[in-house]
Amino acid sequence: MLDRRSFLAAGAVAVTSPWLIQAAEPENKFKLGIVTYNVPANWDLATLLKTCQKVGIAAVECRTTHKHGVEPSLNAAERKTVKAQFADAGVVFWGSGSVCEFHSDDAAVVKRNIEECKRFLDLVKELGGTGVKVRPNGVAKGQTVEQACTQIGTALKECGKAASGAGLEIWVEVHGPVTQIPKNMRAILDACGHKSVGVTWNSNAADIIDGKLDEGFDLLKSFIKSCHINDLTNDQAGKYPYRDLFKKLRGIGYDRYTLCEVGKTYEPQAGLKFLTEYQELWKSLAKG
Repeated sequence: MLDRRSFLAAGAVAVTSPWLIQAAEPENKFKLGIVTYNVPANWDLATLLKTCQKVGIAAVECRTTHKHGVEPSLNAAERKTVKAQFADAGVVFWGSGSVCEFHSDDAAVVKRNIEECKRFLDLVKELGGTGVKVRPNGVAKGQTVEQACTQIGTALKECGKAASGAGLEIWVEVHGPVTQIPKNMRAILDACGHKSVGVTWNSNAADIIDGKLDEGFDLLKSFIKSCHINDLTNDQAGKYPYRDLFKKLRGIGYDRYTLCEVGKTYEPQAGLKFLTEYQELWKSLAKG
């Protein structure tokens, strides 16, 4: 029989022995948001925010050209009204989803896109958002992949400087033929080298290398500032491993938003039903 001191010592060993401790799953810190591409593309801002309230969607990325009308063309009074609408709804204006891209072989086109990105930065700053999404969209004819990555990265550095000056971020969507491949996106980011520039993880098929997310995710995980998710039912069909993605996001302490970006457009009532079901599935997958 053990005396009291020996019993307590044995108990301490049992509790602290690493082979007897099962590591706790990291806490889920990120929330569900939405990109207005494309479920609510035809909804005005009031309808969009009301639906987010009903469903419990925490944040919105306003993709340019959609009916919400949150664009750089808004004047000062209109911007003030939009900011108030988000605040009154209790929904976060996450940022602008621009289509600024920097892969053209025409330097003037690249320059115009940089200046357009700066206009979106001005808008986002006034509305109290966090960043502007931009994208590469492939490789210009006649360029090598290496040349394209360097050109895009150089342009992004200028955007990053403007973002930093405004206290904002640039989110480079993992997007486009060739450029969406994780190693190429990493080359773009390395060529940029600006701390205000990161990626929007975009849940592409190209993320999956040898049947797993590990390699692609590891290449980009330190740059993830935003995240788009698509049809979550793909997880059940084995097409995209969202459960594993969410586990990896928890593992890096990602505490922002996973934004619903589904290509189908819905009218408001049908969209409310779709998003309510989407949120329930998101909750299930996010639990691990």
